[in-house]
Amino acid sequence: MDQSQLQFQSGHQHQHVSTVLCCNCGTPIDGSSGMVMCYDCIKMTVDITQGIPREANISFCRNCERFLQPPGQWIKADLESRELLAICLRRLKGLTKVRLIDASFIWTEPHSRRIRLKLTVQGEAMANTIIQQTFEVEYVVLAMQCPDCAKSYTTHTWRAVVQIRQKVAHKRTFLYLEQLILKHNAHVDTVSISESKDGLDFFYAQKNHAVKMIDFLSAVVPVKYKKSEELISQDTQSGSSTYKFSYSVEIVPICRDDLVVLPKKLAKSMGNISQFVLCSKVSNYLQFLDPSTLQTAELSPSVYWREPFYSLADVSQLTEFIVLDVDPTAISRGKLVLADITIARAADLGVNDQCYYIKSHLGAICHAGDTVMGYFVANSNYNNQLYDALNGDYIPDVVLVKKLYRRKNRKNRKWKLKRMAREHKDIDAAEDYTSRAQKQEMERAEKDYELFLQELEEDDELRQNINLYKNRQFAPTNPNPNGVEEAEEEEDADAPEINIDELLDELDEMTLEDSEMRDADM
Repeated sequence: MDQSQLQFQSGHQHQHVSTVLCCNCGTPIDGSSGMVMCYDCIKMTVDITQGIPREANISFCRNCERFLQPPGQWIKADLESRELLAICLRRLKGLTKVRLIDASFIWTEPHSRRIRLKLTVQGEAMANTIIQQTFEVEYVVLAMQCPDCAKSYTTHTWRAVVQIRQKVAHKRTFLYLEQLILKHNAHVDTVSISESKDGLDFFYAQKNHAVKMIDFLSAVVPVKYKKSEELISQDTQSGSSTYKFSYSVEIVPICRDDLVVLPKKLAKSMGNISQFVLCSKVSNYLQFLDPSTLQTAELSPSVYWREPFYSLADVSQLTEFIVLDVDPTAISRGKLVLADITIARAADLGVNDQCYYIKSHLGAICHAGDTVMGYFVANSNYNNQLYDALNGDYIPDVVLVKKLYRRKNRKNRKWKLKRMAREHKDIDAAEDYTSRAQKQEMERAEKDYELFLQELEEDDELRQNINLYKNRQFAPTNPNPNGVEEAEEEEDADAPEINIDELLDELDEMTLEDSEMRDADM
């Protein structure tokens, strides 16, 4: 068969294709398919999204900021996230009758309590006819309270508690631990946090959350813990029981810059370090420094609790000294330089000529005329068996700890720290002695907090584990409007400062009252 015959047959077949007119617009369509309307008219007249609501509700807990995924699961999801999109699609009835092609968010104001979605679906409009349509759905965010948050406002609803204690007279360790918890968000699962005399109590609704907190504490501070449980209820029919679990956590009662006398046997096992040392670092282990040789040694908490000992003196017993002369040696270790330093007590200047010649690890930062803080061992009386067993010929008269910098306006800083919200017990201030004790406790807490802030300014290694934020209320000191400057203490030129690059921007969070007011206006 030649090419002309093939063209004739194909043209003949094409002429016999039956066509019909669309019943709506009159457009010719293929009649063999049995359709009476064209594709465009089908899209205009048939709605495959019928039965899918255009409005829906979604539940949101304003306390923990989680969304409800039925039947009873609460999920943390950010705005316009994949998790929130999945929750919204599951809340939409009738979506299983069509095929979902695309889903995206339409931007709305974050405080409007409205979430809008743009959905594209495919479905069968008629026999052998599939069309695609796009529509919008608006969700109303209903503010409510999840069961976990509801339990936090009622009593006896916790299932596990972590009781953190440290038997020291100050709160410096807890201030540092608080910043570590905030940085790593380790308190996210707590039901409530209460403050006691010697520490903090963290309450949890589930046991595994408390165990997670124990693991975090063991990784950042030297601790030991003991577990106990209490039977709350028991069902004899099913054999199930309900318990409350308590974890008693004790932090090693030795803090940074404490003066310590090590047991003789322990000192030999730690590289034959001197028994008379300073605690130079506290993390998940203790680090001790011999200020006369710059030798360091580390002690794990497991070894410490086998034969515990206490510090000889803490930073509250530091004495102010004036540096008269510094003679550095060739011995150094990192930033530390061993030096022979001549000092005199600040209170003795102009009274007597008593001087002390000591070896110290502060040779790199001390100069003649500087003010330093140290332990006045020669003028102290310690009630400690380990100290009494030492040879008095090898005990220094003074142990220097740190250099004291003169600063202006210590309370007016360009940086700040976040604090944890705690549930303080109400103190009855009706009686005079109660109010005095409360005032003294507040003054002692402010002093410990100020000392902790000074340590952050002077130690860049300590700041690496803490988030510092810009203080928007910082106001530099201005001279007197009359042109006469007020007499202020001069600031040391070498005083360490926190660079602006180390500070983070704290996002403005809208309060609950502002949210409700804006919703009411809308």
